[in-house]
Amino acid sequence: MNSSGPDAIDKAIDAGLDLDGTPIPLEMLNLYREVMHKEGARKRSGVKKSMRNRVVRSGAKHFKQETLNQRLVEAGWEGLQPKEIDFFFG
Repeated sequence: MNSSGPDAIDKAIDAGLDLDGTPIPLEMLNLYREVMHKEGARKRSGVKKSMRNRVVRSGAKHFKQETLNQRLVEAGWEGLQPKEIDFFFG
């Protein structure tokens, strides 16, 4: 199974298989699907806020703290908050 790209995880979940090809236990799949269904029904507060959250979550895996902070500010968002720094870089 291809494990790269933004939709690799979703495709694996839909197939009920982990990226190494092993089956995902039904209990895990059921809980995941229930939570995602509830999340899908939740009202959103704004696209730019959601975009920033995604950039911080994923960007912390690819950029150093100082770089991500600078890039956020340059893009027009607020810089990293202390709780984000503690969580993603602590």
